[in-house]
Amino acid sequence: MSAKEIVKAFYDSDLANDPDVVSKFYHKECELHWSSSQGFMFLDYDAIVDFFEGTRKSYTNLRFEFTHFIEVDSKVFTRHTLFANTIENPDNEVVLAHFSTIWEVKDNKLYRGYEISQQADESDAESMASYAERKI
Repeated sequence: MSAKEIVKAFYDSDLANDPDVVSKFYHKECELHWSSSQGFMFLDYDAIVDFFEGTRKSYTNLRFEFTHFIEVDSKVFTRHTLFANTIENPDNEVVLAHFSTIWEVKDNKLYRGYEISQQADESDAESMASYAERKI
């Protein structure tokens, strides 16, 4: 599979429910460098395992809508919005955040990630329109 196909398969998987998602998609030596509205986080393999354990406790479903999905060699750039259904209200999908991520793939697994995220504001029509425009 190409790097783009691997990254796409990751986002298409059942991230909210699959306990094997990290072993399926992440390299054992992976690093995720994540700058969010909460600050900077560095996640290695074990921290990513912990992160997805918490995700499975909070959400019944995660869905991604992409505006950009670009592959160059072993690197893939994505720009997307994350939608979720929470455990507390599984029938109501909410928009959580907007992301821009650069993934490096090694040995057919996610190896390095450089991610920036910001909470989505559904009341900001201009922002939501920007993430509604598809350039895939």
